[in-house]
Amino acid sequence: MYALKKQLKQNLTLIAFSILFSANYAMAATDLTAQDNFVRARIKSHQQNADHAVHLQPIDKSLDFHGIFYGYLPCNDCNGIKSTLSLKQNNNYLLVTQPAKESSREYYEKGKYSWNEETHTVVLTPRNDSNTRQYLIKDEGTLVLLNTDGTQMKGDKDDSYFLRRSDMVKAREIHMH
Repeated sequence: MYALKKQLKQNLTLIAFSILFSANYAMAATDLTAQDNFVRARIKSHQQNADHAVHLQPIDKSLDFHGIFYGYLPCNDCNGIKSTLSLKQNNNYLLVTQPAKESSREYYEKGKYSWNEETHTVVLTPRNDSNTRQYLIKDEGTLVLLNTDGTQMKGDKDDSYFLRRSDMVKAREIHMH
């Protein structure tokens, strides 16, 4: 009887361990399947949401015109006005002008600029209370000074009132600050 009990205990122990090991294997297989399904679902979700336009902020067109623009503008009582316009980040600008005559000094104007999508203009608003200036955006590298009423100025040449972006022209004369 003792031998029978011993044999029975061994068999029961073996059966119990078999059940436990097979249950763990089944649970592990189920967990692996669940993890695999989860990974597949994430991949599918990312593929469906691959259009990142939802995450993008509206494009600020004024960022296209950051840079330094310069030109030599006509002047009634001098040979011309050397102008350098620096459009900076956060819509700040610096305009430096210098009449072409003996011992002429540079004039500085700082302020904010804004972009008008409808009229394709950049409007400069100085910090002090002086008048705003408008520039027509002819192309990505050229600004054209406009009258106060927004019309184009008439000059001797077609490009008399142009300011060109410094990286678009090879030879240039520029203010150094």
